Amino acid sequence: MQTSLSEAIRNTAQGQEADTILRSCVHCGFCNATCPTYQLLGDELDGPRGRIYLIKQMLEGQPVTKHTQLHLDRCLTCRACETTCPSGVRYARLAEIGKDLIEQQVPRPLTQRVLRRVLRLVLPYPQRFAGLLRIARGLRPLLPAALARKIPVLENIPVWPTTLHTRRMLVLEGCVQRGATPQVNASAARVLDTLNITLLRAPQAGCCGAVSAHLQAHGEALAFMKRNIDAWWPHIEAGVEAIVTTASGCGVVVNDYGAYLRDEPAYAHKAARVSALARDISEVLSAEDVSKFTKPLTPRIAFHAPCTLQHGQKLAGKVEGILQRCGYELTPTPDALLCCGSAGTYSILQAELSQRLLANKLSALHSGAPTLIATANIGCQLHLATQAQVPVKHWIELLDMQVK
Repeated sequence: MQTSLSEAIRNTAQGQEADTILRSCVHCGFCNATCPTYQLLGDELDGPRGRIYLIKQMLEGQPVTKHTQLHLDRCLTCRACETTCPSGVRYARLAEIGKDLIEQQVPRPLTQRVLRRVLRLVLPYPQRFAGLLRIARGLRPLLPAALARKIPVLENIPVWPTTLHTRRMLVLEGCVQRGATPQVNASAARVLDTLNITLLRAPQAGCCGAVSAHLQAHGEALAFMKRNIDAWWPHIEAGVEAIVTTASGCGVVVNDYGAYLRDEPAYAHKAARVSALARDISEVLSAEDVSKFTKPLTPRIAFHAPCTLQHGQKLAGKVEGILQRCGYELTPTPDALLCCGSAGTYSILQAELSQRLLANKLSALHSGAPTLIATANIGCQLHLATQAQVPVKHWIELLDMQVK
């Protein structure tokens, strides 16, 4: 793709990166075949190729309007287009640049600004989120059924193991996951304990920075990342093998800490080290003997592969392989490449599209008549559970059911 960037952006690091990405696009349109919003809306501007043109026009100095902002807002940043792109276009990074620039040029209505600010003030802070969640759970019996379904129920939290093994790993506890599904990391700790690996927590660590980054609050996102690095660094120096994530959405961000902080002299080296140590729990278990977990209690399940796992971290098939080794029968899921509509804050900011994507995804997951749906990301887990006809759990919880 030929470009002629405006003088205002041409010689900036952001402009040069965007220019390189734009020039790698050959207009083939293969990306539209796996774009969830293009499949729903059938509008070229709601597919990756159309959005690339919109970003190109903006970078070349052409007028930018709310029309452009709307089409970029509708993007899930699911990266399915990157999986199918024959030219290796780094669409997600280009979309991030485009969204950052348009945020500076097109003022949002007050209601949108307030909602985005509230999300940034609540979701990344575990105590704030957990406090509001407790209130919501208390009010659940009084709420309309449609709203009550959106509030995750309180589940039993397994006891965190206390045995100290020679092999040690850190876990990212996260923010929303810590309040809504704390049993997931506890289950991961119990499974790893069975394999003679201690999973450590760093109390001062918190949100990975994803919420702020997705809402174009990058200074705020970097502050969260630095806080985590500071909390983890003593453990890294003490020799932990890995930094484990059980939420694939967080994993994508932690994998990119090195890129996010490459221009920060005090953190560039440490951030690169963190990214090198980052492992999804599936990466850890795929290298271990899981024969202890081969008597599944609910053998026939559907697995929803989050976009952040299969497209973001490029770990397609990793969890499925572990589950099959453990004796699970995975029911077929048509269009498994497509997003469920959660996508971080997307389910709140683009609720109508999100619900349509959710309905399509659940239809596909239910089609094989599973007894349970398993997934690998907190956002997908909560989103699917609002409408699913069967229980929805994190896949690591299934292995934990077999821990004595």
